[in-house]
Amino acid sequence: MLSLPLFALAVAAFGIGTTEFVIMGLLPDVARDLGVTIPAAGMLVTGYALGVTIGAPIVAIATANMPRRTALLSLIGLFIIGNVLCALSPNYAVLMLARVVTAFCHGAFFGIGSVVAAGLVAPNRRAQAIALMFAGLTLANVLGVPFGTALGQQLGWRSTFWAVTVIGVLAAIALALWLPKKIEMQKTSLLQEFAVLKDKQVLMVLAISALASASLFSVFTYITPILEDVTGLTPHAVTLVLLVFGLGLTVGSALGGKLADWRLMPSLIGFLVALAIVLTVFTLTMRTPLPAVITIFIWGVLAFAIVPPLQVLVVERASAAPNLASTLNQGAFNLGNASGAWFGGMAISAGFHLTTLPYVGVVVVVAALGLTLWSASIERNNSLALTSSE
Repeated sequence: MLSLPLFALAVAAFGIGTTEFVIMGLLPDVARDLGVTIPAAGMLVTGYALGVTIGAPIVAIATANMPRRTALLSLIGLFIIGNVLCALSPNYAVLMLARVVTAFCHGAFFGIGSVVAAGLVAPNRRAQAIALMFAGLTLANVLGVPFGTALGQQLGWRSTFWAVTVIGVLAAIALALWLPKKIEMQKTSLLQEFAVLKDKQVLMVLAISALASASLFSVFTYITPILEDVTGLTPHAVTLVLLVFGLGLTVGSALGGKLADWRLMPSLIGFLVALAIVLTVFTLTMRTPLPAVITIFIWGVLAFAIVPPLQVLVVERASAAPNLASTLNQGAFNLGNASGAWFGGMAISAGFHLTTLPYVGVVVVVAALGLTLWSASIERNNSLALTSSE
């Protein structure tokens, strides 16, 4: 099923995912080189996430009636410019600005790219097509971030951004060569785009995405201290465990795509239930290396298995203006990233031990599950009402 257009979208997703997450492994180097504290350097992560959240709707509206091929090529161009600015940044302020510029392309690219990917295949394979595009994002965690971090540590952090710039150029060439010259799109006005925000079902999907992401990052943000201080692993072993987690994300994206094409809402509900169970189990297994690693792999599978169903769901429910809704969903995921890290940090600041963090994730994912069940109930009732009126 991996057609050349989908491959081009996946390459771009790989580059975007790498530049988003690799900064975490380069924070000490960036802080030392630019003369700022580690917490200040950490704000580069927050700045990127907020750039995605705020920039996503702005860019989506700006490109609403632009041909999809042109929009995607323009966004990857913005990505290249942003990474060049990162590599050349003379100080912290310019680097922060460059990160925000790069983030502006993130949400809109994944949002528009999801709609394009879904339109390239038969209706019963849309979730799998979206999953293939997002496979680039998961592979960024498995390959891009470790190699980018190693490169930055050996040759300086700027070399990593130059490498990502090269990936962006290759993605731009692939998109230019392989995306169809004409991609069907709906002509929409700004009023139509904003009208989608009045739909309660669309807003529910956005909230579910934010909560699901917050559940993940309330624990994953602090996975290194958990593995070192609770599980007792060495820093080198932690790196290998994160690689296992990344493999889980990749498997989960493919699994989520297949099951979502089979039965969308039941699959999403099942994944959320399983996530709550696995996070609860992690509170017991985190003290022993092998059980902890197995649990983390399963957690990774489930954490990304929910992404394709949610992306398909928001496109379906916002069929009148899918580009804005799909893009906003990326903003919702990134809002969840930032808020999840905050939830976990608040728990630690309140005096709770690292071993209790998975319970924070459970509470948040149960909230996402409740909202999903409510949404499914509304959808079922609407369907019954429509059937009875006929």
